[in-house]
Amino acid sequence: MKLSVIICCYNERETIADVIARTKAVDLGNSWEREILVIDNYSTDGTREILQQLSDPEIRVIFHERNMGKGMSIRTGIEQMTGDYMIIQDADKEYDPADHPKFCRKVEETGATAVFGSRVLGGQVRYKYAHAYWGVRFLTAVTNLLFGGKLTDVATATKMVRADLVKSLNLTTTDFNLDFELPNKILLAGHQILEIPISYDPRTYAEGKKISSKDGLRALLTMLRDRLGLTPLYKQPQPLTATSSSSSNTHPTTP
Repeated sequence: MKLSVIICCYNERETIADVIARTKAVDLGNSWEREILVIDNYSTDGTREILQQLSDPEIRVIFHERNMGKGMSIRTGIEQMTGDYMIIQDADKEYDPADHPKFCRKVEETGATAVFGSRVLGGQVRYKYAHAYWGVRFLTAVTNLLFGGKLTDVATATKMVRADLVKSLNLTTTDFNLDFELPNKILLAGHQILEIPISYDPRTYAEGKKISSKDGLRALLTMLRDRLGLTPLYKQPQPLTATSSSSSNTHPTTP
């Protein structure tokens, strides 16, 4: 099988090269191939210049022509991926790429459609802010109540999903809410989400953390929207076209 690692970044000059290197260094095992898709969401701090220097057949870099939000970056990666599964890897070193083989083994053992990393399983809970911890607990409980899930950490960034399912879902959010819209619609589609414990090294707002309490409110509104069926669950079929285009390792795009 083939794993598509989607790395979304915005102004991560200090960490992006290390995260990519650590991702490449991970051995997924003989059963897995890998591609790495790096989506830059119009960084202005020198991140783009670092990415422009990359030359590696395993890596494709996609540059957004304007800032369209993390959710849009993930959706760009989903559109461009060629793997059997995708996994989301943050660019800020809060999440460790060394956990990727655990996701692959879980898929091999269970045939799971979706595997999420949980920051609370395993007994080592690490958060910098109490409001972040309790906010995630609340949003996880609401997700389970509204969509019939059994999750412990709905807001985790590291999510692995089978390609055919994630490509079929009508994902519409463009910001951090995609972390919630994705499990909403996986569960609505009748699929189970398995979880595995992962390592987590949270950073502070001074260190560049970007998510805020306002994102939690937007997540709650997204859950209510999806539970009420206000957007289609699946994408509408696209008409066939006579031509297609190929992409190079580094190219601009505006989805």
